Amino acid sequence: MNILDDLKWRGAINQETDHDGLYDLVNKKSVGLYVGIDPTGDSMHIGHLIPFMILKRFQLAGHHPVILIGGGTGSIGDPSGKKSERVLQTMDQVRHNQEALTHQMEKLFGQDGSFEIVNNYDWLSKMSLLDFLRDYGKLFNINTMIRKEIIASRLEAGISFTEFTYQILQGVDFLHLFRYNDVQVQLGGADQWGNITSGIDLIHKVEGSDAQAYGMTIPLLLKADGTKFGKSEGGNVWLDPEKTTPYEFYQFWLNQDDRDVVKYLKYFTFLDKTEIDDLEKKVQTHPEKREAQRRLAQEVTKFVHGPKAVESAERISKALFSGEVADLTTTEIEQGFKNMPTVNVSSEPLNIVQWLVDATKIESSRRQAREDINNGAIRINGAKIQDTDFEINPSDKFDGKFVIVRRGKKRYFLARVK
Repeated sequence: MNILDDLKWRGAINQETDHDGLYDLVNKKSVGLYVGIDPTGDSMHIGHLIPFMILKRFQLAGHHPVILIGGGTGSIGDPSGKKSERVLQTMDQVRHNQEALTHQMEKLFGQDGSFEIVNNYDWLSKMSLLDFLRDYGKLFNINTMIRKEIIASRLEAGISFTEFTYQILQGVDFLHLFRYNDVQVQLGGADQWGNITSGIDLIHKVEGSDAQAYGMTIPLLLKADGTKFGKSEGGNVWLDPEKTTPYEFYQFWLNQDDRDVVKYLKYFTFLDKTEIDDLEKKVQTHPEKREAQRRLAQEVTKFVHGPKAVESAERISKALFSGEVADLTTTEIEQGFKNMPTVNVSSEPLNIVQWLVDATKIESSRRQAREDINNGAIRINGAKIQDTDFEINPSDKFDGKFVIVRRGKKRYFLARVK
C-alpha cells in the first residue's frame, strides 16, 4: 500500500500541493521529508507530536525524515495564531531548548542513522541583511504574503516586520534542505499551509518550475465536543517525564472518550487497519471494557516513553485499584500519588493514633482514629493495621521518602517525609 493511501484512511491528510506528483514520487524512491519545530520550550507536548507521527510513518515506510529544529527562526518567533507578538527568548534559552528537543527526537526516531536533525541557525545566521534582501526578499510579493491566512489573521491587531518575515525564512529553510539534504517534501500542521507553499514557490523560482517539491498538511485535530485536542484538566500533556509523568501520560490516553478513541488510534498508533477495525467493534459492543482506550494508552506510552513505562503505569493503576501498593517502587509511588492529598511528616517513629491525628491531620480526633483502626479501615503502605499501639516508622518503606495511607476503600493520602 502506498503510504498516502494509509494516511488517507487514517484521516491524516488535510491539504496537498500536488497529490498525483507526490503519490508517484513516494512509489518510486526513498524520499526526504521534513518537519520543523522552533525551540520555544524545552519539551514538546502531544499537540506538537501529530506531524512527527506522520514523519515517523514515512520513516517506517522506508523514507528519510529530516527534523529541523529552528534555532534561527526560534530566536525571532513565528506569527502564531495568537493576536500578540511572541516574547523573544535569550539565545541561552534557545540553546537549552534545542538540546532538550534534540534528545526527545532521538528517542522517537531512534539511533540507527535513518534520519537527520538539522538546525536552521547554521545557515540563517551566516546570511547578511543585504544577502537576505537581494537573494530572497526580492522574490516574495507583499500582496501575496498578506493574503496568507497566518498573516491575514494578524493584520487588524498589527504584526511586526520581524514576524512578518518569518515565512520568508521558512521558505529559505525548505530551499536549503532541497539543495543540500535531498528534501522534497515539507509536512506540517494545517496552520503551516501558507509557509509551506511559500517555500515551494521559492524553490520553483530559484531552481526552476520543474523542481519536484511538495507540501502536505495534517488536519486540525478536534475532540468530539468540538474543542481542540491536546490538553488535560491540568494543562498541556508533555513528552518530558518531569513535566507529565509516564503514569499521567498513560492515564490521559486511557481516559479518552469512546467517540474519539478510534480516531486517536488511527493518528497516534502504528496498529494496522485490521486491528483498529476490531477495536472499533469492541467500542460499539463492549464499551465498558475500554479495550480500545487501553490499547491506545499502551501504544502511545510505549512510543514516547518505552515498554517499561507501560508496565510501570499499569502496575500503578492496578495497585491503586486494589490497594496493594507495597510492591511499588519509590519512583512509581511518586508518579501514582503525585496528585493525591499530601502532607509533610517527620522521619521520627510515632504511635499510629498520634501520627494520624497530630502529625498528618488525616483523622479528626483520637476517638475517630481508634475507631477506624479497630474497624480495619486504615492501611499503611498497603498493610491493614488494626492495632492502636502500632508504631509508624517512616523509614520502613519507599527509601524512607513516603508513607502511603489508605482510609476506607478509596481515599489515599501521601505522607512525604521531610
